[in-house]
Amino acid sequence: MAAGSSTRMGGIDKIFAPVLGLPLVAYSLDQLDRCPSVDQIALVLDARSLEQGAELVSERGYRKVVQVCPGGERRQDSVFNGLEALAGCGWIIVHDGARPCLDDKMLRRGLATAQECGAAVAGVPCKDTIKVVSTDMAVQNTPDRDTLWLTQTPQVFRYPILMDAHRNCASDVTDDAMMVESLGYPVKMFLGAYDNLKVTTPDDLAIAEALLRGRVSANPQTG
Repeated sequence: MAAGSSTRMGGIDKIFAPVLGLPLVAYSLDQLDRCPSVDQIALVLDARSLEQGAELVSERGYRKVVQVCPGGERRQDSVFNGLEALAGCGWIIVHDGARPCLDDKMLRRGLATAQECGAAVAGVPCKDTIKVVSTDMAVQNTPDRDTLWLTQTPQVFRYPILMDAHRNCASDVTDDAMMVESLGYPVKMFLGAYDNLKVTTPDDLAIAEALLRGRVSANPQTG
């Protein structure tokens, strides 16, 4: 999923922002393309970036990218476009192209957890105390931190479950797990990583670069 408008990036298309000499989205694509469990990849982009995306697929030699397709008005519309580009899938992994620190262990944890109930979402336990506030900034309550996790991607689903959610959930949602939950399907959490950040601001790009530099230094073959 890489069809966002990058409104908080000061006019930069974050998906193609250079990080250690590669476009940001290339790190996730590299990982998915070499994952043995992945057979097909749909790269969903802003319509203005389709040509740039096709060039990246060609230059990097991605074998599993079956289609570079445009996103929709909402995130869920973009995901649905990606789903329709795939064929014969038993399982679907939805991942944000702006999360470059995806690794094989995380993918394997997600696939294993999804086997239990058909839907699994990456996340990490919340370290901070959370306050629920009103529109006038008055504190309403403080939920128990021990029950709170910060949600990430990848999110893994049985194909029929996710398609059912996309066809029958009309509400605006922030992730696919929320759609699946709204139809009453069980969803399990699995451990993502605290360094599995989503790049949304220019400062995040600098953090991602530092994290990826450390990974490449530890294992040059991942570069």
